[in-house]
Amino acid sequence: MTFDWNAHRFSGGVLALDLANTVVFRDAPDRALDRFSDHSQLQGFARAAAQFRQGEWGDARFRPPEHPAQINRLIDVREAINTLFRTAVRGGGLQPANMAAFLQLGSALVCDEPGRQDLALPGSGMGARDLSLGTAAFLSAMRLLEPARLGRVKICPNCHWLYLDESRNRSRRWCDMTVCGNRAKAQRHYRRNRESSDSGHG
Repeated sequence: MTFDWNAHRFSGGVLALDLANTVVFRDAPDRALDRFSDHSQLQGFARAAAQFRQGEWGDARFRPPEHPAQINRLIDVREAINTLFRTAVRGGGLQPANMAAFLQLGSALVCDEPGRQDLALPGSGMGARDLSLGTAAFLSAMRLLEPARLGRVKICPNCHWLYLDESRNRSRRWCDMTVCGNRAKAQRHYRRNRESSDSGHG
């Protein structure tokens, strides 16, 4: 099955949230879809992430997991990132159990990196790096723990994706205005027309 990892798929704003968003409609189990249920999508996501996350990572390459144990570890850290930040956005704070799971998985990931690997957080102006996708997502999430950035993480009310609101006054409502924002406007327009029609036939 072919799938286009286009700019919309990277509406999270940072790699950590993009990874969490590879599950669509998390808050609606009957509609939820895990893009990584097809493991062949991992390589495409890693390539696209290197392209769309240059603003965060510069000239970095992300190695996708290849073996079942590596794939499972990536999925585990994806879920830990999602739980940690989704709970925080909903007012639950950075809970100990969630933080512990996130840090333990991250520790296992970074231990698998080459001994001389530079694990500086993204955005530090480093040169080209070659990191596993899981390690890069973990380091991206570490930066989100800063209070000023954590307060800008939101949940899109349409697709339930996590995203980083970097607007000046924190007024961004949708992960992607051209997709979710327009869908919401179309739904409001439909409801208004239907209500108007129903009242006219009352």
